[in-house]
Amino acid sequence: MPNILTTLIEKQALKYGDREALSYLCKSVWTPISWKELHDETDLAAYALEALGVGVGDKIAIFSGNRPQMIALDFASFYNRAVPVSIYSTSTAEQVKYIVDDAAIEIIFAGDAKQYEIAREVQRITPSLRQIVTFDEVERQKDDTTTMTYVDFIRLGMNATVVGHQEVEQRRAASAPEDIAAIIYTSGTTGEPKGAVLPHSCFNAAMEIHRERLTMLSDRDTSVCFLPLSHIFERAWTYFCLYTGMKVSVNYDPHDIQTTVHDRKPTCMCSVPRFWEKVYTAVQEKIAEMGAFQRAVAHRALKIGRKRNIDYARLGRKAPWWLEAQYRFYDSRVFAPMRRVIGINHGNIFPTAGAPLSPTIVEFFQSCGINVMIGYGLSETTATVTCFPIVGYEIGTVGTVMPRVQMKIGDNNEILVKGPTVTSGYYHKPEATAEAFTPDGWFRTGDAGYIDASGALVLTERIKDLFKTSNGKYIAPQALESRLGEDKYIEQVAVIGDQRKYVTAIIVPSFPVLKEYAANNNISYGTIEELVHNPAIVAMLTERIGRLQKDFAPFERIKKFTLLPQPFTLENGELTNTLKIKRPVINTHYSREIDAMYE
Repeated sequence: MPNILTTLIEKQALKYGDREALSYLCKSVWTPISWKELHDETDLAAYALEALGVGVGDKIAIFSGNRPQMIALDFASFYNRAVPVSIYSTSTAEQVKYIVDDAAIEIIFAGDAKQYEIAREVQRITPSLRQIVTFDEVERQKDDTTTMTYVDFIRLGMNATVVGHQEVEQRRAASAPEDIAAIIYTSGTTGEPKGAVLPHSCFNAAMEIHRERLTMLSDRDTSVCFLPLSHIFERAWTYFCLYTGMKVSVNYDPHDIQTTVHDRKPTCMCSVPRFWEKVYTAVQEKIAEMGAFQRAVAHRALKIGRKRNIDYARLGRKAPWWLEAQYRFYDSRVFAPMRRVIGINHGNIFPTAGAPLSPTIVEFFQSCGINVMIGYGLSETTATVTCFPIVGYEIGTVGTVMPRVQMKIGDNNEILVKGPTVTSGYYHKPEATAEAFTPDGWFRTGDAGYIDASGALVLTERIKDLFKTSNGKYIAPQALESRLGEDKYIEQVAVIGDQRKYVTAIIVPSFPVLKEYAANNNISYGTIEELVHNPAIVAMLTERIGRLQKDFAPFERIKKFTLLPQPFTLENGELTNTLKIKRPVINTHYSREIDAMYE
């Protein structure tokens, strides 16, 4: 049986023809790409790769922000039995060089001028990188004799010989489940990245498993490609959308996502918790600005929504007629207008993973009729291990295990996984591969948790993040960071306390909201540094943080915090490409501020 990804585009083009497969923003207008057009471009890209000397098992790198050409290139690589290796668009030259060297990359596709400059920098010190192809028209450096544009690349495909066509078709026909489909480089929060090898067999299983679980989705649904396609969550999700026949709108700039969602009105979209945290704080702010009567209506609506959606619909129970009638009333007057403003008035499901999302926020959106579907997975497991079931999901968990995937709890409460979607190992790292698996073949996730009475998985902490205070108390920092993420004044948090007397935090406030608070409360300041050190600001946040962590044990609570006048950044090495904080780096960069909290 052929691999799903090597036949997907051709099958869907035959089925859907001129129907829209993808769309992208071009000069402020959303431009459709039909299945037939995607099929033609994929064929041409496949012929062009063969013409450039890409052979079976070779790796190509794609170093760009999201764009439709990346999808065509992935499938063109599959036709050649080659391996597309995605590199985050925010990567530094050092990070790009590491992947180019590790995966023996000879051809790199660069997105814009900045990524072209980095690719050239790497090419100068890595002679094996023989070819750069740019998606954008960029000004080439004077000594650059190898770079071509994507338009020229496709022209190579147009001029390919019959022999070239035949070679590609022979390769595609010979595609096997054990062929590598992707090498996904982990973010490296505590060390150098590792390339998780995902054979086609992993994606074959993932497509079928998700279709079996996500029965509410069909080719009538639409999605927005928002997270980086270099992230396994978005990549596998986009493949699944295409496999299901959904229309996918490709969002170029993450900062534009709210506009894109409002314009495209997706019925489903995968995202990380930060997206929903920001929506939640915006809605809470609107409610706070309402008059007393409107605010009372909103709170009443949420109470009814919670009773109907959490107490009845969640459990597959039919709500009493009087509750259903009230819900319909509030849904039409409160929830539907809110969903329209967000752009998800026809929402189906919104898978969310990558970090903890506060149960308070999950319950809020479920009460409003927005099905935020929490899940859990890793690059090494081709994304999803668990997710909320349609009926019977438990808020506070990350759902139940996917079909044909096995999960159990091992030593130190570590979550262990086995199944057809699990990586075959790390590329060129036999020792890391051996460490990642138990002697009897279970993959060690590095996450700790437990399985509750309903069979759902509850995450407790990332084992490497878990630390112990000098009093011997274990602290799970992610739980605190997730809770503080509910607050509109807080943008980023790093919880501190390893071998210290008590727990503290380095906090980056949301500067626009903080400035607005200062203006409304007549707090004067000259610089952002003066603002974050203002006693009134510190007192306000102290009170809010106290309320947010009241459910935590006294020894878990943040006793002191320091506000920073600037955010954690990728450029400073404080964040991974997936925007997770690098604790060792933050501990080093802010050692003076941290020490001051323990004096």
